[in-house]
Amino acid sequence: MNLGELYVTLAVGTGVVLASVGAARLATRLGMPVLLAYLGVGLLLGQDVAGFPFDDAALAQALGLAALAVILVEGGLTTRFSDVRGVLAPASVLATVGVFVSVAVTAGAAYLLLDVDWRMALLLGAIVSSTDAAAVFSVLRSVPLPRRLTSLVEAESGLNDAPTLILVLTFSAATLDTVAPLPLIGAMAYQLVAGGAIGVVTGAAGVWLLRRLTLPTSGLYPIATVACGVLAFAVAGLTQTSGFLAAYLAGLVLGNSGLAHRRATHSVAEGLGWIAQIGLFVMLGLLATPSELPAAIVPAIVVGTALLLLARPASVLVSLAAFRIPLREQAFLSWAGLRGAVPIVLATIPVVAGAPGSEQVFNIVFVLVVVFTVIQAPTLPWLARRLRLASRDVGPDLQIELAPLDAMDADLIHVTVEAGSRLHGVYLPELRLPPPAATTLVVRGDDTFVPDHHTRLRVGDQLVVLTTPPVRDATERRLRAVARAGRLATWFGETGQAHTAPSQDRRQ
Repeated sequence: MNLGELYVTLAVGTGVVLASVGAARLATRLGMPVLLAYLGVGLLLGQDVAGFPFDDAALAQALGLAALAVILVEGGLTTRFSDVRGVLAPASVLATVGVFVSVAVTAGAAYLLLDVDWRMALLLGAIVSSTDAAAVFSVLRSVPLPRRLTSLVEAESGLNDAPTLILVLTFSAATLDTVAPLPLIGAMAYQLVAGGAIGVVTGAAGVWLLRRLTLPTSGLYPIATVACGVLAFAVAGLTQTSGFLAAYLAGLVLGNSGLAHRRATHSVAEGLGWIAQIGLFVMLGLLATPSELPAAIVPAIVVGTALLLLARPASVLVSLAAFRIPLREQAFLSWAGLRGAVPIVLATIPVVAGAPGSEQVFNIVFVLVVVFTVIQAPTLPWLARRLRLASRDVGPDLQIELAPLDAMDADLIHVTVEAGSRLHGVYLPELRLPPPAATTLVVRGDDTFVPDHHTRLRVGDQLVVLTTPPVRDATERRLRAVARAGRLATWFGETGQAHTAPSQDRRQ
């Protein structure tokens, strides 16, 4: 590649990114997940429209899996373990038993209603059984749902990619005569357990290393953190175990270990996740051939309807039968099973493997994701309100950044009083921070001052709190508690645990 070609490539690439960002803004205003915008940009750039040829399914599969690894690491880093701890059991059952139920029901419907054999039916069922939390939360970010419900959807989506990948690989590479249920279940259990162990160990090793390294600049900490998560994905792949699960759990361990520069790490990880999503969806849009998609509309609607109205509700009911999950939350979970990047990436696997009918499977899955995202996404906020799951009484959670002072064995906590926070109007002594923690500085607009007992906090104030490691967690909990429930937070039962909302949960 010469310099001229390099400049053209950079100009086209940045143009695609900017076009995708603009399209994402339009999709958000329409209440649609941004994946539709990115897919649309890819379709417009493809050979049938703008003339850019791309039909390398093997390259798309490799890049797609790498992008999903980054997305899963970002999801783990930005997930509070306190959120998923209470829903880990139902989420795990949904991600395993629920996947089997969904595959069975969807495959049965495809076999009976479409002119396909059992192998193709099972491939379709396995490919579309993975949910996409990014698509759900891009629509629901403005709808305050119960913490338990959002955590359950997020944990399920982080865990169910691994079982579906194993099933798709199995059905793509073997005939049904060679697939035995018990060995398949045993192999899946091994891959999930070993992959999960690799993720936890790699994440813990990353925490140990980052706590002992003093890097020359704070910008290197987020890069090293994300690299540890991707390393878990690679190691799991090399050992023939679940890389998806390893990446998610490594991110979860790293993100919940109290490492320094958390806000910067989250920002960098989120930026890398957006880059991965943009590249992934644009590439998948390029891979699709618009002229072949109309023939897949009817089969996609048939399979999608069976998935939405039969398979997903059945998987939710069977999986959550042993848990005390209200029926209205189960109804929302059934409708909130949006499909996104993962099914389309998984659909490239049978294409690369040369499975019979794989091109038709890819087109059906592509159309299904687009059509049913358009159907489901705009109705999710409405459904949350109809089921009385949405509440307007919970304010925004407090964002806390940790900056270590290694030489002093102390920490600086930086918080901002956001709009809607109950910190507004609170006098400094009413914070009642655990000693020796103290608010040492307040930035208010263009004014910076040392607060005293008469300082009353306002929206927009930025606080610098000096604390020590033994009381840092208690200080963070107290700040969160006051931010949510005001000066009488403890009296109201608010403890300040990260991302909990007890007053809301009691109303459910």
